[in-house]
Amino acid sequence: MRGGWAILGVFCILFTGCVERRFVIESDPPGALVLVNGQPIGATPVDGHFLFYGKYQFTLIKDGYETLQVEECFKTPWYQYFPLDFASENLYPGRIEDVRRPAPFKLVPKMQPRTDAILGQADQFRNKGRSLQAPAATQPVTAVGIDPPAKP
Repeated sequence: MRGGWAILGVFCILFTGCVERRFVIESDPPGALVLVNGQPIGATPVDGHFLFYGKYQFTLIKDGYETLQVEECFKTPWYQYFPLDFASENLYPGRIEDVRRPAPFKLVPKMQPRTDAILGQADQFRNKGRSLQAPAATQPVTAVGIDPPAKP
């Protein structure tokens, strides 16, 4: 009986299952910095590992492009539901690779403001400021018992 347990122990150590969960993020154009739930992981195309299924927040940042924030939901596959998850992660003698590839994220170029429009607005504000009149001069308010400062 001891030999049976030893063989079972060796079998469990050598032939245990493994589930590897990864995602691959791509962007158009490539080279955008990717943050997953606020943590940087690298520039696109980039891959990373995840531990649980559910929602992840991806932020893509690239100079000259609008910052893009996207929420992706990685749905649980059938072999990861209870009680099958125990067998797939511990008893299945092979390796299961779960790779999620969301569609490439399209980055939008930043809109450059028109210089003539900005200068036109500045002129309007300047003219409006010049047309305002200063408030009428008022007598300084003094506290009771305190003389106002002497004029030179």
